[in-house]
Amino acid sequence: MQFIASALMGILLFPGAMFHRPIPQISSVKSLESFAVDEDIPLVHLPANTLTVTSTAYNAVPNQTDNSPFITASGAYSNPQVIVARSRDLSKKLPFGTIIAIEKPSHQRTCGYGAVEKQIGYRVVADAMNADKHNQIDILLNRKNMVRVGNMYKNPSIIFGVCNHVTIRIVGHILIRNIPRTQAQLATYVATHNAVKSSTSVASGDVAFR
Repeated sequence: MQFIASALMGILLFPGAMFHRPIPQISSVKSLESFAVDEDIPLVHLPANTLTVTSTAYNAVPNQTDNSPFITASGAYSNPQVIVARSRDLSKKLPFGTIIAIEKPSHQRTCGYGAVEKQIGYRVVADAMNADKHNQIDILLNRKNMVRVGNMYKNPSIIFGVCNHVTIRIVGHILIRNIPRTQAQLATYVATHNAVKSSTSVASGDVAFR
């Protein structure tokens, strides 16, 4: 009974809780310290530019994922600076490695995006949600990066809540093994490849990469 009560509490407190399960068997995880931006790796343009989804947030802890909370469904390390999960029905539109920008939604009673906005930035799709979730993304946040609300500090995933009708913009794709370990590195990676793509597009007369 104590276990059931704990599980139910996890669902109530964390909107994105208990919906992540690894898909492949993972033999190893690339060390975060070995990451380096490789400008020779192409940032692949994906067909769809924007999607409208429901967005929640989660933490890399067993009661919100599984017994291997630090390994995502793609095999990438569960890095709260850069990882986002998506529902499985979005696997074709948002395959693993897709880089997205999450636009700030209009004011919503259940959405605390504004309070944790500085922790979001660009995100790489590298985890999957439970099969019963649809048209949804779940942003991995660090529960230690507490957010002040009044006189209290709370887990950013709880503060984020549920944001409906969120627009996400697809900005490219990166190999899972090359996912940056910091938000600054990911932003630099996107900016570098945008600049290269824009220069190429202007020279060839194509529409610039977005």
